[in-house]
Amino acid sequence: MPEESKTEGEIENVRVVVRVRPMDKNETDSGSQNIIKTDKCNRCVTVYKPNANSSEPPKVYYFDNVFGEESTQIDLYVDTARPIVDKVLEGYNGTILAYGQTGTGKTYTMSGNPDSPQTKGIIPNTFAHIFGHIARAKENQKFLVRVSYMEIYNEEVRDLLGKEFNKSLEVKERADIGVFVKDLSGYVVHNADDLDNIMKLGNKNRVVGATKMNSESSRSHAIFSITIESSETDENGKQYVKMGKLQLVDLAGSERQSKTQSSGLRLKEATKINLSLSVLGNVISALVDGKSTHIPYRNSKLTRLLQDSLGGNSKTVMCASISPADSNYVETISTLRYACRAKSIQNLAHVNEEPKDALLRHFQEEIKELKRQLEEGTFVNGICTDEDDEEEIDDDDEEEEEEIEIDEDKEKERLEKKDKKRRERAKEKKEKADAEKELLEKKAIENEQEIKRAKSEQDQLRAKLSSLENKILVGGENLLEKAQAQEVLLEKSIAELERRTKTERELEENLQKIEAERIDIEERYSSLQEECVGKTKKLQRVMSMLMSIKSELADQQQEQQREKEGIYENIRSLSRELALCELVINSYIPKEYQNMIEKFTHWNEDIGEWQLKCVAYTGNNMRKNVAEPKVNTKETDLIDLSHVYLSYNTDSVTEPMRAKTARPRTSGIARPTTARKYY
Repeated sequence: MPEESKTEGEIENVRVVVRVRPMDKNETDSGSQNIIKTDKCNRCVTVYKPNANSSEPPKVYYFDNVFGEESTQIDLYVDTARPIVDKVLEGYNGTILAYGQTGTGKTYTMSGNPDSPQTKGIIPNTFAHIFGHIARAKENQKFLVRVSYMEIYNEEVRDLLGKEFNKSLEVKERADIGVFVKDLSGYVVHNADDLDNIMKLGNKNRVVGATKMNSESSRSHAIFSITIESSETDENGKQYVKMGKLQLVDLAGSERQSKTQSSGLRLKEATKINLSLSVLGNVISALVDGKSTHIPYRNSKLTRLLQDSLGGNSKTVMCASISPADSNYVETISTLRYACRAKSIQNLAHVNEEPKDALLRHFQEEIKELKRQLEEGTFVNGICTDEDDEEEIDDDDEEEEEEIEIDEDKEKERLEKKDKKRRERAKEKKEKADAEKELLEKKAIENEQEIKRAKSEQDQLRAKLSSLENKILVGGENLLEKAQAQEVLLEKSIAELERRTKTERELEENLQKIEAERIDIEERYSSLQEECVGKTKKLQRVMSMLMSIKSELADQQQEQQREKEGIYENIRSLSRELALCELVINSYIPKEYQNMIEKFTHWNEDIGEWQLKCVAYTGNNMRKNVAEPKVNTKETDLIDLSHVYLSYNTDSVTEPMRAKTARPRTSGIARPTTARKYY
């Protein structure tokens, strides 16, 4: 085990990569033009504005890496996800986030096509990577892998692996473990195939729908979480536990309602999606700004669950997907700006050593206790009984009769008494033997039952021990099975990437040398004419930069206007919903009761719900605490009102007869004048 102490943390920026998908059939049929150009060496994306002026230069955006239309799933995984997964296996938290417009291939990037190893996405490749690492680990290392899968649909968190996947779950927060989802199911997995089956099951339950831009559009944000606990025992027998958590996030696509032409349920879904993505953008802007004192994580469940991933304890990479078609120019520029802002977010990641919510140590202690119980459990298969010494009746020990003559009657009487006594003793002996036999049979039955019960307990202990031992994976075991081909493909791709990176680095150094020589040549002028030509070129470059900045400013103003219009539309929609709610409330609840409710309720920020003040001292809660009336006293029982329904009525009516024992009062204020009718 490494002797290093707990790390203080590593500060690093969120890593951002961009992937350009190929033109689809609809874009080709509509005559759309390709306006995207990727430069792998310089890691930049160039966007040409449709119908732009000749003086307006294209827009160039730089990222940590870019992937063009010819890029493969393996290339993307090896460069983007592999470093994150390696860090998670070391005990860090990691997040891989897919963001982009609807129909740009986010779900394909994350999940891919399971038909072949080359087309599988980031999530399936992660499975092979994790269990390949476990297979190569040392024997003194043990692992526990557990997963959960959830979605955020219309601002409701749903468990995609639960029995009731339509049930809304609560987002909670604790000081020791941070933000978590209450009652979210988790499963311990043993190999890559288990993970693959769980992902397929969750994808079946995920909400998808058809829009004009995508026939199978994801209508929810999906978060697939893999928690990897590892323990290592040193030479002294001391055990060290680390826990890394990997979050694989497939966001729903941002979309303009005018392009998707959504209505009804799809319009409501799009509104909720855009609101959550807008909050995500606000969080990113606040983190990048540096002057913001408040980060609006709580404004959306998505940002609250990603609180550690953005500006917290996590190694994070964002994969932004864009379309190359000119018809999607506005969305493409918006996505690239969004991604550029995310590059400036700084996270402070550290190894999670000795976590409080780790299950691995608990399982190992339970296994140790079960083994101890099995070793100490010795059961007697035979039956041991105490042997009672039987009384021996010696009929031959008769006293010598005196040599006297005895009367025949007396002799006959004596012999009868002696025979009777002998029969009584035989009878007692038989009864005692029968009782002992019955007792022995009873003891035998009890011993047999005890043996069966003990064997059953042993079998249960062994089954539980086997179950726990199966959950804990020992380093060095081959757990890949069908994912073996995937792991081999990843290994080859890693070697190819290293070779390619080395070549690119050499080419980049040569380009820098050539550029430095060219600049040095340009600075040397042999005449005024050459100097004029050189400075004219510089002036043209400056003017080009100025035009680019002006164009960028104009685009940002237009985007801001579009966002403002979208926010206004959301405000109008929410205002209509609010007006409807107020109409329903005013129709059924009198104003004085509304004021009372507002006075005695408060908003709980931690759980996101309204709560009634002093609810433990009101209503039926007080009735539960009322003592039973004593016998032979004047106290009367409370009237059972469980079958009574109340309605509000502003008319003056005579109040019905009440119980003699008044209901406990808690508010300390006078009752409203509004009467209640009993039905």
